[in-house]
Order: sequence, then structure tokens, then C-alpha cells
Amino acid sequence: MRHLLTLAIVAFALTARASQDAGTFVLHDSQGGAKEAHGAKVTKIAPTTSDAAMKFIVIDKEKGPVKGVVIALTSETGGKYFTDETDADGYAETLVPAGSKYELTYLSLGRKDVAATVTVTKEPKQSVKLTLRYKRRPPPPPFVLKGVTFDTAKAFIRPESSAQLDIVYEFMKYKKSARVEISGHTDNVGNKKANKTLSEKRAQACRSYIIAKGIDGARLTAIGLGDERPLASNDTAEGRQQNRRIEAVGLVTE
Repeated sequence: MRHLLTLAIVAFALTARASQDAGTFVLHDSQGGAKEAHGAKVTKIAPTTSDAAMKFIVIDKEKGPVKGVVIALTSETGGKYFTDETDADGYAETLVPAGSKYELTYLSLGRKDVAATVTVTKEPKQSVKLTLRYKRRPPPPPFVLKGVTFDTAKAFIRPESSAQLDIVYEFMKYKKSARVEISGHTDNVGNKKANKTLSEKRAQACRSYIIAKGIDGARLTAIGLGDERPLASNDTAEGRQQNRRIEAVGLVTE
């Protein structure tokens, strides 16, 4: 299931002051009604003097509550906070530090669609409820891990590759229903069979890296495709470099 998160009407006893920049809101709990927000299970969080309880209901305009969505909140200083996957009622929650502005995004593999920028005031013990709508969109292309590099003709991952591989790890850590396929690709220089074998070894090396960080190997597959799916012409050095790559595709079980 792949969707675009968009901010819907903020209600449920909240006051919201919207700037002229659509999607930017200043929110606080006016009546305490947000504290009544809940999903299929009892809430696991409680607001404190320093942390606000963010409570989300995710809905499809035509089909109702959406299950299996993870909402990521990124602060101005780069701090990241994640909900669990939304339950059968479309509900998810998390705690975030009060007194900060957050970007709300739907957690996806290699794509960042900002739903809204939300400012949480410094008031203590806030419970803020937001209703978010999903708009279905075409599946994204495979996520190309551009920073993943290897020694020539080897499957040893260079240290600078960690940042890109950690994006896949983060996605799988919080999107617990997701499965991912990692594929290795080469240019057409050299022996075709050897290239395909090398591409599979490189994909397996990436899989092993993510598993070592704690992801269940049953959720992660690796394949080698050699030069079967070029992104560019192999007639130029630039094209061949583009074709030598690692890709990741999220396979989400409905």
C-alpha cells in the first residue's frame, strides 16, 4: 500500500491557527478532548511536562480508517520520532518534545512527502489529535542507494555506504509489516555470468548489513540481476556508472 499523506481538518476540541502557507499549523489542546483519542488498543503513552502526546487518525476519504501507516515527525534540529503502524481504527501515537516545529511525513522507502509542518507549543501535558487523510498514488520507482559503493570486482561494502543502507534499516525498523527486496545491478562490461554473480553477492552483502542491525532476515530478500535492467546506455562511462547500483523495493503486505 503506497499513499501520499495530506493534512486534513484539525478538529476534536483543538484550536488551530493556520498561516497563509497552507499546511503550516500552530496547535494546542484547548478543551482536553484530544485525550479521548484512542484506537483499537488502550493508549501506551501519557503526556508529561516536557513531552506532548501526538495522536493520529489516518483515514481514506472513501474507504475509512487506514491500517499499517507509520508517521514520522522530524524536528527543526533533526530529531526523529515515529509512531507504530496505525491499527484497524487508523490510530497511531507517539511522544515528542514540546516547544518545537515538526515535519510530518508518511514513512516510505527513499521518498519523503511532507504532509504538513506542525508547531507544538511549550504547554505542559499536551495531548494533540490530528486527522490525516491518505490519497492513493502510483507506486514509487525502486529506491536507488546511490551512496552504496564496493571495491572493484568485489562485494565488500565500503564504510561510506552506511548512510544509504541505514535508510532501508530505518524503514524496516518502524514499518514492521514491510518486506524489502534488494537487487544488485552491473554494467555490461566483462563476462555476463560473472557480473550477475557479483551483483547477487553485493545484494547479499547489503542484506547481511541490515540483518546485523536487527532486522529479521525473513523480511529481506536479495537478488542479482547483472546487466539485465540498465537505467542508462552502457555506451558511455557515465551510463555504465549509473547502471552499477544497488536498489531496494518495499514489498508491503496488505
